[in-house]
This record gives sequence, structure tokens and C-alpha cells, in this order.
Amino acid sequence: MGSDQVFAALRLLLRPVIRMLIRNGVTWAEFATVSKTLFVQIAREDYGIQGRPTNSSRVALMTGLSRREVARVKDSLSGSKEAPVPPVSRFAQILTAWHLDPRYQGKDQRPALLPATGEGASLASLLREHVGDMPHGAVIKEMEQLRLIASTPDGYRVLARDYIRSPSDPDLLRQASLGLHDHAATVAFNVDAARTAPARFERMATHRFFPQAQFAAFEAFMQAEGQAFLERIDAWLAENAAKEGDSVRTARVGAGAYLIHDEQGIWQ
Repeated sequence: MGSDQVFAALRLLLRPVIRMLIRNGVTWAEFATVSKTLFVQIAREDYGIQGRPTNSSRVALMTGLSRREVARVKDSLSGSKEAPVPPVSRFAQILTAWHLDPRYQGKDQRPALLPATGEGASLASLLREHVGDMPHGAVIKEMEQLRLIASTPDGYRVLARDYIRSPSDPDLLRQASLGLHDHAATVAFNVDAARTAPARFERMATHRFFPQAQFAAFEAFMQAEGQAFLERIDAWLAENAAKEGDSVRTARVGAGAYLIHDEQGIWQ
């Protein structure tokens, strides 16, 4: 598969993932930290010789990281050093400075009401220190939408001490990540030119020109048919599962069903 095809597939694959990460307050720097760790971990686990982890030189060659950086990540994976802490978000930096920096506190040592601009402490000076050349108007608008600050006739008031990420249901996030992992793992297995086993079942049924007005009907159809299908799968798995105490090798197996609704026409 050519590099252009790989990068096109990568962009398509990452779109919903990045959307989910941004919605939950994950920054690019934090994503980069996690992905770097996974690059090293997978290169070590999947490309070793005779069951041993891949050596650092080969990991560096495969991942494009320096040997020093590979060693640093390996140390964090082995637990000999703490895993690198992702950089603090800019919103968190702003809130911390507003609460702890004496320049932005009142006489009672509480966060001061800050004018938008002007001599001395102001929201503009605070943003200059912590967001660099990012447009201040966009930062202020976003912080207002997140209910971190509020505009008053006398200036800006801070509403939060910390930047709390999106309060998404942890169970929903776990289920979403598990579903993405399982489908991606099947696809990755099927496109592996070096695999020796038959391709795993992976199919989809879509139509490019489906009327939006009929979507509710399709959604109801999918709910009923998908649930019935999964219940049959569940019953078959339960009937054929290993019994407690059986001395057999086991694995997690199953099937997933999901509804496709692409208004943007990403895949044409």
C-alpha cells in the first residue's frame, strides 16, 4: 500500500477520534505524548526476534524517534521512571495564574476583577503571558463558553479554579474506545500483507444517496434488527463458551454493530 493511501486512511480514521478528544479537552500535546508511547510500545512488542522485545536501535529506526527518546519512553513503560506528564493546558495555566499570581489578585488575595486592557494587570496581559500569539478574542470567547470567565460592566471575573474537562460518562467513553479498538484491530489484521490466517469477517452496508427524511425510519429499523442480530450472537457465544474450570485457551470474541450516518460526505 502506497504512503499516500496510508495517510489518506489515517486522516479518515483519526477524524472521529480527534473529534472525541477535543470534545473531552484533550490537547494535541497530550495526544502526542500518548501516541509516542504507543509507537515505542508496539514497535517493541510486535517486531522483536525470538520472543524478545525489539532493541532500541531498531525501535528508533521504525518510529523516527531518537534513541535517547526511545530509552526515555522505555523507562516510563518499565516503571523505572514516572511516565512523562502531559503539558498543562493553556486554560489551566490562565486560571492558575489568576488565582495564585499576586499581580492578578486583589487585597484579599483572591482573584481580582480584571479590565480587558490597560496599564498593569489586565486580562490582555494575563493572556499575553500564557497563550502567546493566539488571538485573544478567540481565547476569551472559548473561556466564556466553557463558563471559566464572565464579562461584567466592571471587567472580567474568573468563575473556575481549574479547567475541568468535559464531564463525559466514563462508561460511555470506555465503550466507545473499546468499539473503535475492536473494529480497527479487525481492519488492521485484514490489511496486513504478512498475515497467514484468513481474513476476519468485516462488512458494511451503506448507500450514498439516502434521503435525510427517511433517517428516523432507518434508525428504528437498525435498532430492531441490530438488537435481534446481537442477541442471536450472544446466545450462540453463551452456548459455546468454555465452562468454569475448563483447561482450554480462551480469548475474547464477539461481533459489533453500529449505525452509519455521514452528513459531511467524508467517504465518497
